[in-house]
Amino acid sequence: MSAPKKLLILPGDGIGPEIMREARRIMDWMAQARGIRFDISEDLVGGASLAVHGQPITQQVIDAARAADAVLFGSVGDPKWASAGFDRRPEIAILKLRQELGLFANLRPAKVFDSLVDASTLKPDVIRGLDIMIVRETVGGIYFGTPRGIETLPDGSRRGINTEVYTTAEIERVARVAFDLARKRDNRVCSVEKCNVMESGLLWKEVVTALHDREYKDVELSHMLADNCAMQMVRNPRQFDVIVTGNLFGDLLSDLASMLTGSLGMLPSATLGAKGEDGRTPALYEPIHGSAPDIAGQGKANPLAQILSFAMLLRYSFDMQEDAAMIEKAVSNVLDRGLRTPDIMSAGRTEVNTAGMGEAVVAELDRLNKAA
Repeated sequence: MSAPKKLLILPGDGIGPEIMREARRIMDWMAQARGIRFDISEDLVGGASLAVHGQPITQQVIDAARAADAVLFGSVGDPKWASAGFDRRPEIAILKLRQELGLFANLRPAKVFDSLVDASTLKPDVIRGLDIMIVRETVGGIYFGTPRGIETLPDGSRRGINTEVYTTAEIERVARVAFDLARKRDNRVCSVEKCNVMESGLLWKEVVTALHDREYKDVELSHMLADNCAMQMVRNPRQFDVIVTGNLFGDLLSDLASMLTGSLGMLPSATLGAKGEDGRTPALYEPIHGSAPDIAGQGKANPLAQILSFAMLLRYSFDMQEDAAMIEKAVSNVLDRGLRTPDIMSAGRTEVNTAGMGEAVVAELDRLNKAA
């Protein structure tokens, strides 16, 4: 019998611990109902780590993440640490993990559940059936390029500097992820940059095109400027299948895509690295929403993005396709029954708190499992 998969859980700050409890509820159900157990450890990141260790992430946590088969992350961010200094922000924890583990490809699906069509601010006929995968490069670009910083000029004024930098290898590896994903979906990739005003964008377009022509001619490839892509995602989002783009544009476009679905609280994500010599692929899974400190501890948080992030973990890190699909089906069925947390509440639906939504998903999993 193979050893249990090692899973590191990092709840973080704000609503992170609350929504992570509901994901843990799913794990407990899997152990009891399906005999699937994980070797689970838990640690502190973000403001929770700052409060105990004086830093947003410790070397111990980074080492534990390297040793794990996958990391399930909650959320970080707390305004009480605003004066701690730029390098001690809670958000540094997730950036550090991505960098230290080489997690270069962020997968952010934007899928509209049929029962949540009315939760979007867009017309139903625009977003019904929407299913986009945004592949965002996460360890390069302007967030990590150098030189960077704030300097004082001779006249006493100050200047902020950030540098957009991408190499051929960095572009190729994330584009390869996008092309491989497209082959399992609708076989279409749209590469997004600003080649009209940025040399890094021009290189991006050239490298993606060359890779496509060399190895992925069977995949339909198109190119789009980032500002036009933002406009098209609101105008006609269903034209897209897989979008691949850099760190900055991916950050912006994936948040835009999330609101097409009606709520940040519904969307999971995965960030993947390259397969190592030991055969393992480092990966971190997290909801794309923030820590929402204004509602922390009130039972208002939507746990479904965290639960769906766990489903992505099962699919991409552990190849547990059936179990991942069962969790996604349970979430869909619960929404079809009209249960809603406050962020997706609408007239005629039944409002439940964070724990109530988690309990409903577990109950539906139990029903699906018995019917199988």
